Amino acid sequence: METQIKFDKDYVAGFSSKHGEPDWLKDLRLQALEKSEELPMPRPDKTNIKNWNLTDFDQHTVESQTYTSLHDLDDSVKILVDAENQDQTLYIQRDHTPAYVSLSEEAKSKGVIITDIFTAVKEHGDLVQKYFMQNGVKVDEHKLTALHAALMNGGTFVYVPKNVELQAPLQAVFVHEKAKAVFNHVLVVAEDNSSVTYVENYISVNSEEAIFNIVTEVFANTNARVTYGAVDTLSKEVTSYVNRRGVAGRDARIEWALGMMNDGNTVSENVTNLMGDGSYGDTKTVVVGRGEQTQNFTTKVVHFGKHSEGYILKHGVMKDSATSIFNGIGKIELGASKSNAEQESRVLMLSEKARGDANPILLIDEDDVTAGHAASVGRVDPLQLFYLMSRGISQAEAERLVIYGFLNPVVKKMPIEGVKKQLVEVIERKVR
Repeated sequence: METQIKFDKDYVAGFSSKHGEPDWLKDLRLQALEKSEELPMPRPDKTNIKNWNLTDFDQHTVESQTYTSLHDLDDSVKILVDAENQDQTLYIQRDHTPAYVSLSEEAKSKGVIITDIFTAVKEHGDLVQKYFMQNGVKVDEHKLTALHAALMNGGTFVYVPKNVELQAPLQAVFVHEKAKAVFNHVLVVAEDNSSVTYVENYISVNSEEAIFNIVTEVFANTNARVTYGAVDTLSKEVTSYVNRRGVAGRDARIEWALGMMNDGNTVSENVTNLMGDGSYGDTKTVVVGRGEQTQNFTTKVVHFGKHSEGYILKHGVMKDSATSIFNGIGKIELGASKSNAEQESRVLMLSEKARGDANPILLIDEDDVTAGHAASVGRVDPLQLFYLMSRGISQAEAERLVIYGFLNPVVKKMPIEGVKKQLVEVIERKVR
């Protein structure tokens, strides 16, 4: 599908001015728009997205009301948050509108920032400029990254100062009600020796046809630790491109726990660049596909630093006529000696027409390293079912227990109880 030209440079410049953006961002948007016209679409391995609509929409933003209280939330959103907690760090975006933000006393006292991306650009412009699409996701990677930079219309900025260790997690919830196109940018910066847990949810309240173009950039500077949890539950009418990228400095750690539960067609890239010596990246992903959806998940850890460690664990369940590609890539660059790259991808198929494809890839340019991979695609083990059923458990319940046990390594890593509970409920609903 061709990119619509209705959002031209005059529109983009006007949108930027309306939001009071500094010149550097307006210029970046306009250059990105120009590049988007020449750059090709991404070409995910073994998935043809030529007929997917990721660029054609007739409405760039909608106005939504803010929430005066967490009790105003739709019930499906309310279960994700602790509505009674008056001391929590929480950002909620309703379509494109920053609808609710609160900062815990701990976060306030330690100088932590969590705000919508537009406020961040105005109030913390130098910080945002230093990181925004510079060393993480680049504007010119392909048409969708360029369009993202040009048309960004939502997202959040999280900043944790040096030597600050936050005990309680930060949470962001992105509610989709009526938006036609969401270009969300999430920027998380953890300065030297800091520690933070950030958890986000994408949730559809109504079944509206839409495009989501999501970019996340996570920077863990020297000896920082970022734990990043996400549960995506967008409806089957939503076509999604998700690009989550991490950059880890010396002795830094980035740990991802991702529940990819969208019901629509999805392309997801999750890349962790281990730049510093002694850096560590761990990505755990759980996926359930159903109906006729097509999904493509690429998880990549690239080792630049010596003694760096990278781990990938992906478990997926496919049912009905769903199709998923799981690409796991461990890349050790020349000079990244004493590094270790490990990965495991496993797919369970519940139906005759379901398809899963697990592709483990190791790219090693350095001799003095260790690396390993494992992959499997198969059906529910009849011996496991037989064992459970011999204990008086029905076949349906036995299947449910096997599936839950299969997905549990990721589920148990979710850092917020409400989010963990939601992920369990989504899994139950999708595999029932």
